[in-house]
Amino acid sequence: MKRFENKVLVVTGAGVGIGYEIARQFAQEGATVALNDLDESLTKQAAQSIIDEGGKCIGIAGDASNVDFIQDLILQVNKKFGKIDIAIPNAGITLFDGFLNYTEEKLSKVIQLNIVGSFFLLQVASKVMIENKTKGKLIVMSSVTGHQAHQDLAAYGLTKAALEMLARSLVIELSPYGININGIAPGATTTERTLSDKNYHSTWSKITPLGKPATTEDIANVALFLASNEANHITGQTIIVDGGWTAISPGPETVS
Repeated sequence: MKRFENKVLVVTGAGVGIGYEIARQFAQEGATVALNDLDESLTKQAAQSIIDEGGKCIGIAGDASNVDFIQDLILQVNKKFGKIDIAIPNAGITLFDGFLNYTEEKLSKVIQLNIVGSFFLLQVASKVMIENKTKGKLIVMSSVTGHQAHQDLAAYGLTKAALEMLARSLVIELSPYGININGIAPGATTTERTLSDKNYHSTWSKITPLGKPATTEDIANVALFLASNEANHITGQTIIVDGGWTAISPGPETVS
């Protein structure tokens, strides 16, 4: 029997990159996956790719920063499958700029998706889990920038640090219901977005102690672990997946 047979996963921001690989890996391990992305065509394409590989997946397009949509997403999935076992608010946005130049508009966008969207997806999913008496697993997606300062990412970093504090705080309220909540903090990761920078892989290979940036599979593997029975006694924690970068933290500017 596969690890997540008869389990239902909801994951946002999963059209490409880390979110897609998380959805794909859970489906391969037997989970029924509800995959969300803002882009409707990307959502359909991603869900179909997982189905073509033999997985069980539905795509639900929509804005994961919109609280009304989030509630509808969770209720749709619960109605269709009768439960939700795992919820991962993966959708997030990075808007680079220096602190002295950052605008209210940019900050609002980053906070609305990264914090507000994640907060309410966790809230609605938790209510469904409690109602169904499901001992579920919640996973927030943080970042190494929530641990170490990074040029032009003050706003993004504060949202990721906030998600880790949220995971710790919710231990108080969710543990009595048997719901675990943990986080993953990826470091430099090779995705479709980072591949557009021709220097990304070589630069981060030089400044990452293990000699290369993470793959999306590296991050998905941690999500699988945290959602599994092997992690039943782990809650309120964040696992950093960065090849050792936060241990020494050299910036890209150190590479000549």
